[in-house]
Amino acid sequence: MKRFNLNSHMTSLIGGGFYPTGHSMIMFPSQEDASRIGHQLIEDGVVSGDEVYLVTPQEILDQITPTIKGSDYPLPSAGTEAATVRTYTRLAREGHHALLVKTRDEVVAEKVMEVVRQVPYSVAERYRRLVIEDL
Repeated sequence: MKRFNLNSHMTSLIGGGFYPTGHSMIMFPSQEDASRIGHQLIEDGVVSGDEVYLVTPQEILDQITPTIKGSDYPLPSAGTEAATVRTYTRLAREGHHALLVKTRDEVVAEKVMEVVRQVPYSVAERYRRLVIEDL
């Protein structure tokens, strides 16, 4: 697993809001479950170690939350990007950890969720081109 560091490939071109196209963001009430599921995804060969990030609550608050400040400028967002980040922020303030996982296609996304569903999770969103999909 990689350490999370927000980069320009994880934000939208317009407004700069958090929008990691081709990835899924899954949040867990416990850090232990997030870490265990991340390692299991790698061990099971669902994704490689370079395709999964463990994201701490502080990293969400410090790096992801600020991206919504410009997301409604110059026009209000037509999508749900800002609302989704507000959900991540609320959960991070409650101590939830996240995995950001590269999900190239529907098959990988379903394999990821088969592993994730073994434990309680808070939210799971897949970022596709122009669509945020509930998983």
